[in-house]
Amino acid sequence: MKVCIAEKPSVAREIAEVLGATNRMNGYIEGNGYQVTWTFGHLCTLKEPHDYTDEWKRWSLSALPMIPPRFGIKLISNPTYEQQFKVIETLMQNAEMVINCGDAGQEGELIQRWVMQKAGCTCPVYRLWISSLTEEAIREGFQHLKEQSEFKTLYEAGLSRAIGDWLLGMNATRLYTIRYGQNRQVLSIGRVQTPTLALIVNRQAEIDNFKPEPYWELKTVYRNTTFSATKGKFTKKEEGEAFLENVQQEDFTVTDISEKKGKEYAPRLFDLTSLQVECNKKFAFTADDTLKLIQSLYEKKVTTYPRVDTTFLSDDIYPKVPNTLKGLVDYTELTASLLSAKIPKSKRVFDNSKVTDHHAIIPTGVAARNLTDNERKVYDLVARRFIAAFYPDCEISTTTVLGKVGKVDFKVTGKQILKPGWRVVFGAEQKDPDAEPTEEEGVLPDFTKGESGPHKPLLKETWTTPPKPYTEATLLRAMETAGKLVDNDDLRDALKENGIGRPSTRAAIIETLFKRNYIRKERKNLFPTATGKELIGTIHEELLKSAELTGLWEKKLRQIERGTYEAKTFLDELKEMVNQVVINVLSDLSTRTITIEETVKEVPKEEKKEKKPRKPRAKKEATKPVCPICKKGSILRGKTAYGCSEYKNGCTFRLDYATYGEGLTDDELITVINQIQKG
Repeated sequence: MKVCIAEKPSVAREIAEVLGATNRMNGYIEGNGYQVTWTFGHLCTLKEPHDYTDEWKRWSLSALPMIPPRFGIKLISNPTYEQQFKVIETLMQNAEMVINCGDAGQEGELIQRWVMQKAGCTCPVYRLWISSLTEEAIREGFQHLKEQSEFKTLYEAGLSRAIGDWLLGMNATRLYTIRYGQNRQVLSIGRVQTPTLALIVNRQAEIDNFKPEPYWELKTVYRNTTFSATKGKFTKKEEGEAFLENVQQEDFTVTDISEKKGKEYAPRLFDLTSLQVECNKKFAFTADDTLKLIQSLYEKKVTTYPRVDTTFLSDDIYPKVPNTLKGLVDYTELTASLLSAKIPKSKRVFDNSKVTDHHAIIPTGVAARNLTDNERKVYDLVARRFIAAFYPDCEISTTTVLGKVGKVDFKVTGKQILKPGWRVVFGAEQKDPDAEPTEEEGVLPDFTKGESGPHKPLLKETWTTPPKPYTEATLLRAMETAGKLVDNDDLRDALKENGIGRPSTRAAIIETLFKRNYIRKERKNLFPTATGKELIGTIHEELLKSAELTGLWEKKLRQIERGTYEAKTFLDELKEMVNQVVINVLSDLSTRTITIEETVKEVPKEEKKEKKPRKPRAKKEATKPVCPICKKGSILRGKTAYGCSEYKNGCTFRLDYATYGEGLTDDELITVINQIQKG
C-alpha cells in the first residue's frame, strides 16, 4: 500500500477523493492502492527541558544555560494525538512507500518529517508539492511526485528555526523571569517576539519624547489655485513674514508650464504580508484573522497556497490564466475584455527568478460559493488584484506650473487621469483615512505662460507632528523590512531577505504579544504596556531585541534552506550567544524588577455603550479653547483628532487622539495648547 500523510483531515479527504480512496477506516481512508491518513498540524514537538534531566525540572539560575547535547522529539501529550499517531505508525510500518502530503512549506516539512521519524518510517518517501487543492492541481502533483531528498535543506532550515527558538526562548525566559520577574509571573522572551515588541516600545518612546515645533510655508492663491513657494519651509516666522511682505507688492506671473505623460502600474499581486496589510487597512482585520480567512479559502479550493512571500507568478502559470479568469463567474463584466484578446505577459507579473517554492496568492478559478461575509471580502481583494494585473496601465498626465512674484518662485502640480486602465477594476475606492493629503491631485485650470494678475498670499503656520503609533498593518511592514521604513515595492523586495519572522508566523507573533500582555490595542493603534516597556528597557543585549540583528538570523535560515549556509554553524552561533546572555544577566548586580501589569479584559462594544457615563456638559460661561494657529476658530472634536472650526478656510490645526488622548475637557485642551506654544 502507498501511504499518504496530510496535515489535517479536511486535506486528506480532498486527496483521497482524487485518488479514488473511498473506504473510511479508523484514522485513515483506504482504496485504489492508497491509504490516506493525517496529522492535526503538529503531532510532535521538541522535548522540554525536564525530558532531558531532572536538574532542569526546577527553574534555577544555576542550571542555565540549558543546552542539550542532542535535541530529541516527543509526541504532544493529548489522547487524540496519541491515538492518531498509533494509526500512522502501523500504516507506515507496512507501507511500500510514503507520500508526504504536508503543507508545501518549511513548517509543513518539519511537521511531517518529525512524525515519520517518530514512527520509524524506513520505506521510500516521496513529496507531493502543490500550490492549490483543486482536483487538477492534486492530480498533476501526483503525476510529478518529487524525491524526499530534494527537500533536505528545507527540513534543515525548519529544524534550525525550531531548535534556535527553543535555545533562546527556554533559556532567556527562565533567566529574565527568575532575575527580574515578580510573583512568579513568566516573562516570555522570544527570538522574534522580543525584537517585534522592541519596535513598538521604541516607537512609543519617539512619540512620548516628541516636541512639536512650528514652521511656516509661504503660499499664494492665484485663479483659485494654491501655489507653494519653492523656498520650502521657514523655521523662523520673521523670515517668512519678510517674504510675505515682498510678494504682497506685485502681481503673480506664470513663468512656465510643462506637461509630462506617464503610466501607473497595477498594484502587485498579493503575498501573505501585503494581504494582511490591506485587510487591516480596509477591514481592520488582525493579521491572524486574515491568515485564518485566506487559509480557509485555500482549503475551499478557491485561492492558492497562502503562506508565501512573493508577489510574482512563475511562467508555467501563464497558459492557465484564461481558464482561471473564465472561472471568476462573479466578475464577468471585468474579465470579458481580457478574454476577448491575448492575455498580456508582463515581467511585473511573471518572473521565475522571483518565485521559489510558491507563487503569489491568486484565485484558482473554482467558483467561489458558500463563503462567509469576511471570506468574501478577502476573496474579492485577491480576485480584483489578479484581474487588474492583466489590464492596461493607467495613463496619466502631470502638469507643473511655475510662477513668480518679484524674486520669489512658486510652483503647483496637478495630475489628470487620461485613461484609467486597471483602475476600473477597483471602481471608486475610498481613500486610506490615514493617508497624508497631497497637493498633486485634480486638474489645474488652463494657464498661459506670461499671464499675470492679482493673487492672495498667505503665510501658513503648521506644527511638526510625532510619528504615528504602529497599527498591525504598519507593524507587519516593519517586521518584513526589519524596522526600515520603505514604501517602494522593489526596495521592499530586497529587504524581505532580512525581515524578522516568516510570513506564516508573523500573525502568531503579534497574537503572542497580546496574550503575554506586552501590548494593547486602542482602535487600530498598538501601544506597549508597562510590562512590555520595562522588559525592553531591562534587556541590554542588542542581539535579543534588535530587529536588524534578528533579520540577519532570518537571512541565515533562508540560506540554510537554499543550501548555502550550514545549519550546524547557525546553531553553534546561537549556543554561544545564549551562553553570553546568561553571563551578562548574572553579572547585573542591580535590584531592578519588572512591573507585571494585569490583563484588562476587553469589554464588548454593546456593554461599553450601555455602561459609558455621559460626560457633563461644559457650562456656557466656561473659557473655550481658541485655535493657536488662526487665532479665530474654536476647537472641534472629530473622529480621530481635535481640529479647528476654520478648517474649511485652510486652517491646519490638528491634535491626534492617539498622541494627546481622546475626551479632553476644554480646560485640559487649553493647557495642552499652551504647552505646545511654549515648546
